Amino acid sequence: MIKTKEKPCKSIGMARGFDTCGSMTLVRKYGMCFKCYGKWLTTTKEGRNKLNAATIKAKEPRLKLSKARSHKKEFDRLGTLLKNVRNVCHKYIKLRDKYKPCISCGEAWNDEHQAGHLYKAESFSTIKFNEYNINGQCVGCNIGKEGNEGQYHVNLPDRIGIDNYNELNRLAALEKKTDFKWSRTELNKIRNYYKSKL
Repeated sequence: MIKTKEKPCKSIGMARGFDTCGSMTLVRKYGMCFKCYGKWLTTTKEGRNKLNAATIKAKEPRLKLSKARSHKKEFDRLGTLLKNVRNVCHKYIKLRDKYKPCISCGEAWNDEHQAGHLYKAESFSTIKFNEYNINGQCVGCNIGKEGNEGQYHVNLPDRIGIDNYNELNRLAALEKKTDFKWSRTELNKIRNYYKSKL
């Protein structure tokens, strides 16, 4: 089996000419480490075009689906209700954390910042809508570094307080011992909670 070799972070392809850090890295996008790749995505015209194209491609099927169904059917289905709760929750997080730096790397706030989970939503169902588990995060950390969890753990106690951080870790540890499924009642309660905060 051929092993991947570390190479210096250096922009290639459509990113050629972008100023990079030069650090040695195993995983690269357009020859760059994930930090530089995230920076390229958000600070250059070519990067923003690539990010916008990916966003449009991801949203298009969802838009077609939502237009095809009636308003009532949308809210009756559990899967659709989950998505609706997620959208309201993330909208609140982005508003709450507006002008705050990225929770992981400290990058200054910008319009591209996302609602990033410390404990991944797909793996930790019980805390996927916990507001302490979701914080404003730059694209480079949330997507490029798959959450940049190490720095997220380092910085989170300062933002939410050590007691809330310890409680979040306790809830995450309990997750492994449960076979959890959402009910419509619980989801509606969470959706109404975030709507009231908005």
